[in-house]
Amino acid sequence: MNPRLGTPRFRLATSDDAEQIAELHADSWRRHYRGAYADSYLDGDVVGDRRAVWSARLAAPTNSTTVLAEHEHRLVGFVHVIFDHDPTWGSLVDNLHVVHDHRGTGVGTDLLGRAARAVADRATGTAIYLWVLQQNTAARQFYLARGATCVQTATVEPPGGDPTRLNGNPHKLRMTWPDAASLTAAPPRPSL
Repeated sequence: MNPRLGTPRFRLATSDDAEQIAELHADSWRRHYRGAYADSYLDGDVVGDRRAVWSARLAAPTNSTTVLAEHEHRLVGFVHVIFDHDPTWGSLVDNLHVVHDHRGTGVGTDLLGRAARAVADRATGTAIYLWVLQQNTAARQFYLARGATCVQTATVEPPGGDPTRLNGNPHKLRMTWPDAASLTAAPPRPSL
């Protein structure tokens, strides 16, 4: 953890957190998904779109958990994991985002480790996986540095099922860890 920023506080999200999660999610997409997602979508009401998604998720969580990282009462990152999502690949890290000014401080590594611990505590299997946009090289490097294996390439589904929200046919990569425990025992490394 970056000593100048201090240690964040971690807690489970509640329905009251939907707005701040939506804002961070939208900002992250605007910074890292340009080219894959249509500018008209990213420059439009992507916050409203994400707010609807997060309000629904947090109002009625089903076999999932969302962990927040806060620093000085400000959201600096979050991770959302869906337990036992896939019979082959295990639990899905559906979202992991860190605010731009906290990248490289260890928040992403801590959140990924907390997702892995939640999988160990609540899932029936130990495997964990996520999808990352092929163009997001920084995130790909982050996951590979934490022991992920890239096992598949697929076409990105458009947000909300609306194909006008994509540019062409962007691709995503499935990154896997056969045992989530590998993410909780890893030594500290440069972080997202």
